[in-house]
Amino acid sequence: MKAILGISAFYHDSAAALVVAGKVVAAAQEERFSRRKNDESFPVQAIAFCLKWAAISPQELSAVVFYEKPIQKFTRTLETFLSIAPRGLRSFLNVLPNWLGERLNMRKTIREFLPELSPQCKILFLEHHQSHAASAFLASPFESSAILTVDGVGEWATSTIGKGEGKHFQLLKEIRFPHSVGLLYSAFTAYCGFRVNSGEYKLMGLAPYGTPRFEKAIREQLVDIRADGSIRLNLDYFDFLASRRMTHPRLHKLLGAEPRKPDSHIEDFYADVAASIQKVTEDILLRMARHAREVTLSPNLCMAGGVALNCVANGRILREAGFENFWIQPAAGDAGAALGAALAGWYELEPEAERKPAGQDAMSGALLGPEFSESEIAQTLSEHKAVYEKLDDTALFTRVTELLDAGNVIGWLQGRMEFGPRALGNRSILGDARSPKMQSLLNLKIKFRESFRPFAPIVLHEKVSDHFQMSQESPYMLLVCQVKKASPPQRMALSHSPLLRNHSPLPAVTHVDGSARVQTVNQTTHPRLHRLLSEFEWRTGCPVLINTSFNVRGEPVVCTPDDAYRCFINTQMDYLVLGNYLLKRTGQPHSRLTPTFQPQPD
Repeated sequence: MKAILGISAFYHDSAAALVVAGKVVAAAQEERFSRRKNDESFPVQAIAFCLKWAAISPQELSAVVFYEKPIQKFTRTLETFLSIAPRGLRSFLNVLPNWLGERLNMRKTIREFLPELSPQCKILFLEHHQSHAASAFLASPFESSAILTVDGVGEWATSTIGKGEGKHFQLLKEIRFPHSVGLLYSAFTAYCGFRVNSGEYKLMGLAPYGTPRFEKAIREQLVDIRADGSIRLNLDYFDFLASRRMTHPRLHKLLGAEPRKPDSHIEDFYADVAASIQKVTEDILLRMARHAREVTLSPNLCMAGGVALNCVANGRILREAGFENFWIQPAAGDAGAALGAALAGWYELEPEAERKPAGQDAMSGALLGPEFSESEIAQTLSEHKAVYEKLDDTALFTRVTELLDAGNVIGWLQGRMEFGPRALGNRSILGDARSPKMQSLLNLKIKFRESFRPFAPIVLHEKVSDHFQMSQESPYMLLVCQVKKASPPQRMALSHSPLLRNHSPLPAVTHVDGSARVQTVNQTTHPRLHRLLSEFEWRTGCPVLINTSFNVRGEPVVCTPDDAYRCFINTQMDYLVLGNYLLKRTGQPHSRLTPTFQPQPD
């Protein structure tokens, strides 16, 4: 029985994933254990979890597969510097020590972090976009499929088109650095005052408040977009080759304003910038997807890479690209590349193994992280001297639906933690989607984040078409569609955004353009969440709730019951549910607790 460990590390969102006998048994990001958001360090704790979950030791691993080829990446870094030298010398000298240390000789680094590996354990390397492609296709529900991977940059590739058949896949076409959709979008993320590799979803959320009045300038001056979706950037307007700064003063002059300072007031101007780059990005991705259809002739598409988290663009691909079926890797970013590396390693080492997706993906609902027993939860509550009720399932679900119907906000920790950036109902904060006050309450008093950002709905999969303009399942919250009976109002100032959600029967989850990022809940994958939604529908007639990640701004999603209790106490959440334990915030002995996380810029 072969066990293959996949690793991503040293850029952002380090992670580990374990495949045993061809099955993905565990996967987690390092940030969930270290409590350092987007942690890039070697995933020691994530690896330890994966091995413990599978009850195997490092000596039993057949292979460790790293998600990219460090020597090729270093070569690209060196060639980039030489092409612009002496400009960029300071930036190059800043990154050089890391390369000369643990990053370049990755075989040595892996064995230093995992000294118990047997001499027979193979250490393998995939190219970055091969890992993304493997995470998309080998985990997908398709026997054959077109593959599209899009991110900032791997070694040299920034986007690829490929095709998968059975257990094999190959990359057919690529766009190479420095021409990158991901870097283009990240440059505008930085320009609008958000953190690169973390704040791109904020830019996407800001876009519907604006008008795309800079779209023409972007197309004419910044990026040449071909019919097949390939692009060339005008590098005169960008500075990421020579420094940590993404944009050049020429870009600021073109747009007519300096970059927004982080955490400063967001003016309508930046919403217009966001709307413009979002529209251009959607056009590029749609062209890429259509070209993938032409190249592969496949009716199916699977997708990965950080840009695949742009769920607004995904919605357009679903509706307009001409594919019959579309599947997106839920851990689409670099964390998920660890899983792709492990799966590719398995089929490399087991050439006789067959892959039989049978219409289901290999992700187990992305519920691949740690789970905590009743006794472990009880131990945490005892340590905090917490006040709680323990209820059986019948009483618990009845009580929670009553509390939600009454307008309470509930922290919800159940079962295994999610793998990837989205909380999918096991590490979630829940609320009533019908409440016109819930969106602003969650943003300002619990999540401590910008008021313009929308929340996502969870809905019984069998009822999705009753409330949203969507007929297919969307279990990973990666598709945007319109809310039925929602009538988007006339565009108003960004400062008036809380007023805009009253034009929908589900105002707390309806964005200003009448859209929502939908998660459908299946009884097989999510039995407890499905039951909660069913009972809420029986009580209220509505099978929809708000689902947002169980964390506050700058904090990774909670992992343990202790993380959850501390986050609960430090916010204005009303109730906390840990398994079958119910806690009311106002009854607890603490008013504040030291958080378990290390705050990061957000």
